[in-house]
Parts: sequence; C-alpha cells; structure tokens
Amino acid sequence: MAVNASGVKKDSPAKPAGKEEAPPAEGAEGEAAAAPASGKNRFSRKKIIIIASAAVLLLAAIIGGLYFGGFIGGHAKEELSAEELARVAGEAELAGGIFLDVPDITVNLASTGKQAHFLKMSISVEVSSELEKTELQKQLPHVVDQFQVYLRELRMEDLSGSAGIYRLREELLERVKAVSGGVPVKDVLFREILVQ
Repeated sequence: MAVNASGVKKDSPAKPAGKEEAPPAEGAEGEAAAAPASGKNRFSRKKIIIIASAAVLLLAAIIGGLYFGGFIGGHAKEELSAEELARVAGEAELAGGIFLDVPDITVNLASTGKQAHFLKMSISVEVSSELEKTELQKQLPHVVDQFQVYLRELRMEDLSGSAGIYRLREELLERVKAVSGGVPVKDVLFREILVQ
C-alpha cells in the first residue's frame, strides 16, 4: 500500500487519466521469453555441427601426419652393426653391377646404294663383380671381334626405331655371352650410338 501526500492510503499507484494498461497478450510473454533465450543460444545447430566436423577433421589430419611421419605407431628404427653395414654395401654393389667399357667401334654399314653409311658405338658391358670384370677383360679382343663382324652386316633400316635398337642390344648381349668364357654378363649398355 502506498500513502500519498495527503495521508490517504491507496492500494495501487495513481494512473494518469486516459491511459489504461492493456493486459499483456499471450504472444508477448512468449516473445519476451524467447529474446533472452536467443541471446544465450548464439550458435545455431548447423553452426555447431560444422565446427565439430572441422575439429574432428583437423584432429584426424594431425594424427595421420604423426603416424605417417613415424612419430607414433611406427616401428623402432634398428641400428646396423659395422658388419651388417658392410654386408648391405656388398649387396648394393652386386645389385648395381660393375661396368667394363668396350673400346669405341666404328664400322661401315651394309648398303645397296652408292652412298656409304657409318655406325659409331660406345658400349659398356655389365657384370656382377670386379673379379668377373677382370676375367671379361681377358676376353675383350674376342668380344670386339664378335661385335665388328655382326655390326658390319647391319643395314641402315635395321637400326631404325626403338625396336631396332632393342634388337641390336639383344644381339650384342648374346654375342658377348658366347665369348665371355663363362663369365655371367648382365647387360650391354649403349653410351653412344651415331649413324651417319
């Protein structure tokens, strides 16, 4: 209860004339209640799902990078002893091969016309070890002879295209194996091929 200046007690405060308070509408209470709720719920459900998905993807990328980088879940690195390193180096030498350079060969190609064609080749022969290389060096004059005889029979058309060069390599490999004296020859490699 309120008491005014004249000492009269009143139950409710005085209202100005002509202004009556309208009872609150049902929707007004719902809007007033929704306004504070929307302030608390700044993020919509869609935004929360997007942020959570991005966080999961980032975490997966970090874990994947660490795993494939060898920081987690990898096998412990083994250290090799000096003896094992020497054995591995020997195997690598065998895998890589040793090369014996054959002296450059220049021959006339067989031709039916008046114009002569020449072939100049630089060849290397691949073997497995230094011992095999020294054994093959002893047979080198026979290897060069075999190459000279075969190459003089070739025509210009025999050397055309990659198929011609492949056939030439196979023929030279067979000829060097025939005169190698039992030395296992791995391959014949061309350092230079010049046809004029």
